[in-house]
Amino acid sequence: MHLFYYPSIDKELFTLDSIESAHCIKVLRLDTDDIIHLTDGKGKLCRARIVDPDRKACVAKITEITHIPRERSVTLQIAIAPTKKIERFEWFLEKSTEIGIDSVIPMMCRNSERRIIKEERLKKIMVSAMKQSLKAWLPEFTPLMSFEKVVGRHFTGNRFIATRDAPPGDHLGEVFNKESDTLILIGPEGDFQSGEMDMAIRLGFMPVSLGNARLRTETAGLVACHTINLMHSLK
Repeated sequence: MHLFYYPSIDKELFTLDSIESAHCIKVLRLDTDDIIHLTDGKGKLCRARIVDPDRKACVAKITEITHIPRERSVTLQIAIAPTKKIERFEWFLEKSTEIGIDSVIPMMCRNSERRIIKEERLKKIMVSAMKQSLKAWLPEFTPLMSFEKVVGRHFTGNRFIATRDAPPGDHLGEVFNKESDTLILIGPEGDFQSGEMDMAIRLGFMPVSLGNARLRTETAGLVACHTINLMHSLK
């Protein structure tokens, strides 16, 4: 299946932009009557037939529209400190999109080593991962937020802060309620400062463990993402 992304799909005849047209006709070597698929990243999946294989403005006719439900009935949000080496943060975004996440909140902590990110580039990485994994839902990517703003936001559901200092037995996979939305905080390489941890706990966040090993930020984020998805997949 060849999947293309467009935020708004509202016409029967649809023209791919120049980049996607070139990829469709020159790279994939598709031609008249070949089938492609389009998604708006909000659950809409369209089947379309190529009617004009123009390399700069390929036209396709939508023949079927399907609405794909979310993978879970509840949402998963991860607030995570961008890493000093941006490639590692990009890796987290790619893999968490493939596994399944609803929202990523880049979070600036007191120990953060990176305080500037290129949002558009990071969003494109998530779009590419969505297309590669043939998903119809694109995770939300919010602007960079301070730790204080993240923990102060209204959120109803599981609220966790990942730390190696969590009480024994409080592993993420054992304490979360799979019937509720989940928000998990993942700190920078230097971990959260004690004042940040105290603030989060005071505001209702529960310290949880992701295992005995000391994990890099992007690994911790992916472990959290995989753990929640795994627990939801179990009967």
